[in-house]
Amino acid sequence: MSTDITADSTSDDSAPPKPLPWWTRGDTNAFFGLGFNILVNVLTLTTLMIVVVGVPADDVLGTVLPALGVALVLGNLYYMVLARRLAAREGRADVTALPYGPSVPHMFIVVFVVMLPIYLNTGDATRAWSAGLAWAFLIGIIVMIGAFVGPYVRKVTPRAAMLGTLAGISLTFISMRPAAQIWEAAWIGLPVLAIIVIGFFTGFRLPGGIPIGLAALLVGTAIGWIGGYMSVPDVTEAVGNIALGIPDLRLDLLMEGLRDLAPLLATAIPLGVYNFTEAMSNVESAAAAGDNYNLRSVLLADGAGAVVGSAFGSPFPPAVYIGHPGWKEAGGRTGYSVAGGLVIGLMCFLGLFGVLATILPTPAIVPILLYIGLLIGAQAFQAVPRIQAVAVVAAIIPNLAEWASGLIDNALSAAGTTAAEVGSEAFGNAGVVYDGLKTLGSGAVLAGIVLGTMVSFILDRRFVPAAIASFAGAALAFIGLIHAHEVGWAAAPGVALGYAFFGVVCLIFHVLPSSDAPAPAPEDDEAPLEH
Repeated sequence: MSTDITADSTSDDSAPPKPLPWWTRGDTNAFFGLGFNILVNVLTLTTLMIVVVGVPADDVLGTVLPALGVALVLGNLYYMVLARRLAAREGRADVTALPYGPSVPHMFIVVFVVMLPIYLNTGDATRAWSAGLAWAFLIGIIVMIGAFVGPYVRKVTPRAAMLGTLAGISLTFISMRPAAQIWEAAWIGLPVLAIIVIGFFTGFRLPGGIPIGLAALLVGTAIGWIGGYMSVPDVTEAVGNIALGIPDLRLDLLMEGLRDLAPLLATAIPLGVYNFTEAMSNVESAAAAGDNYNLRSVLLADGAGAVVGSAFGSPFPPAVYIGHPGWKEAGGRTGYSVAGGLVIGLMCFLGLFGVLATILPTPAIVPILLYIGLLIGAQAFQAVPRIQAVAVVAAIIPNLAEWASGLIDNALSAAGTTAAEVGSEAFGNAGVVYDGLKTLGSGAVLAGIVLGTMVSFILDRRFVPAAIASFAGAALAFIGLIHAHEVGWAAAPGVALGYAFFGVVCLIFHVLPSSDAPAPAPEDDEAPLEH
C-alpha cells in the first residue's frame, strides 16, 4: 500500500511514459504509402520472372510469390517487435518501424545478371531459377556474416558518407524510373504526385481523415480508367488466372543451384557486401530521423529473410527499405509495416498480383517512390553540417555512374548489341565516357561509402583517417569489390594505385606545416556516430 501512495505522490515528470500505440492515424497514411511501394516492386518482379526469364506463370504465382510472402510476413513482424522494444527501452511513443520488402536493385540484378544469361545459354528456365535461388541464399549468408563487422564499420564511417550513398541509390534506382513512368502518362501521374507531395511534405489533412496515400491512388486510378488507360478485358483475363499459392519448401531447386557456386560468387560477394552496406546506411538514416536501431539485429534479420525466401523458392532477397524517414514523417509507427507485410503477403498467397496489375495504373502507384527519393535525398544534406555537403555529393557520384552505365547497357541490349561491340572509340566520339562510367559505378554502394568517407575526413582536416580510408579503397579495388567488373586478384590495379596515391597525398599534407586558418573544430556530425 505504501508503494501505491508513493507512486500517487510523484510528479508528472516521473510518470510512466505513454506506451507506443498499436495503430495511429499516421499508420494509415504510411500503410498505404509503403503498401503501394511494395506492390509496385512485387508487380515488377512478377513480370520479370515470367517475361524475361521465361518461368511459367503458374510457378511464379504458385511458388515464387508465396515464398516471398512468407519472408515479408515474418520480416515485418520482426521489425514491428524491434520497434516496440526500442520504444519501451527509450520510453518513447514516436518510434517508427523499419520498412521491409523485396530489394529493388537485387530484383534487376538477379534477373538480368544471374538468371537471364543461364536461360539464354540453356533455354532452361528452371535451371535459371535454381541459380537465382542459390544466389539469394549466398546473399543471405554474406549479410549475416556482415552482421558481426557492421557495427564497427558503422561506428567509424562518417554519417555524410553513408547518407550520401543512400541518397545516390534513392535518386537513381528508386526515383528515376518512377519519374520516367510518371511522365509517360503525366496526365495520370502528376495529379497523384501533387497529392502525395502536399499531403506528406506539408502535413495537410484531407476532410474526414482520408489517408493521403489512398486518396492519391484512388484519384490516379479513376483518371486512368476514365481516360482509357486501362482495359476491362485484361482484368477479366487476369481474374480467370487467379490461383491459390501454398508456400512449400523447394530445397530441391536450391540444392540444384548450389551445386555450381563458382559462377555465382562474382556477383553474390559484392552484392552481399552491397546489402550489408545499404542496410548500414538505412539504419543510419533511421538514426538521423531519431530511431537508433541495433545494426546487428537488422543485418541478421535481412540475411535470414534471404535464406528463408530462397528455401521456399524466391530468388528475390528482401531487405530493410530506404524510406524510414518518409514513413516517420507521414506519422507511421509500428502498425503500418506489419499491416503492409501481412496484406502484401496475403495477396502473394492468393495470387492477386496479376489482377492488381490490370486494375491499378502504374503511373498512379509510382509517385510514392519518387516521394521517397525526394525525402532521402534531402535528408542526406539536412542531417549533416553544411561543410559535409561536399562529402554527400561525393558519395552520390558512384551511384550516378552505375545508373548511367546500366542505362547504356540496357539500351544497347535492346538494340541487339553490346558495349564491347560498339567500342570505346565510338563511345568517345559520341561524347560518352563509357569505360570510366563503368569503372566508377562498379560496386557503387561500397565505392560511394569509401569516397564519401575520404572526402568527409579531408573536410575536417583529418588527413590520417582520410589516408586510411583511401588505402582501404585501394585494397577493395585490388580484389574487385569496387571499380571492377568481377571479383579477383588484381582486378583493378590502376584504380587501386590511384587510391593509394590519394592516401599518400593525404599523409604528405598531414606532415606539412599549415599557414592557413586553423583546422575547423570537430563538426556536429561526429556526435551521432557514437552509437
